[in-house]
Amino acid sequence: MRHRVEGRKFGRETDARRLMICNLVKSMIDHGQISTTLAKAKELRGFVDRMVTYGKANTVHARRLAYSVLGDRTLVKKLFTEIAPAFVGRNGGYTRVIKSGFRKGDSAPMAIIQFVEESTIKPKKDTIKAKDLNK
Repeated sequence: MRHRVEGRKFGRETDARRLMICNLVKSMIDHGQISTTLAKAKELRGFVDRMVTYGKANTVHARRLAYSVLGDRTLVKKLFTEIAPAFVGRNGGYTRVIKSGFRKGDSAPMAIIQFVEESTIKPKKDTIKAKDLNK
């Protein structure tokens, strides 16, 4: 039984799984969105959201924690100067996962994971007025 067991294993050992997640986080921060399997995208959400939270804190300790995952100073700089300031007014939920069909080779469910950017969120329309049928 898998009661209270967190996370997905992806058929990999611990070290390989950790490196895979780190590489996905690096790609996500570098490109802004990536296409991967649905299970990997859902697992990746928490790690990317944690990186953005580190970026919002903007302390030396947060930079060191982000560097321990990213391992690249340019990605840490991009996270803290470009990505995190865009989400200052948002409390969590920095990424979205969009299902994008199935992979051709093995029919694995695919998804696109991307940052939710404040500039792309469109306000809802007030109300749609019904046509007047009396005319």
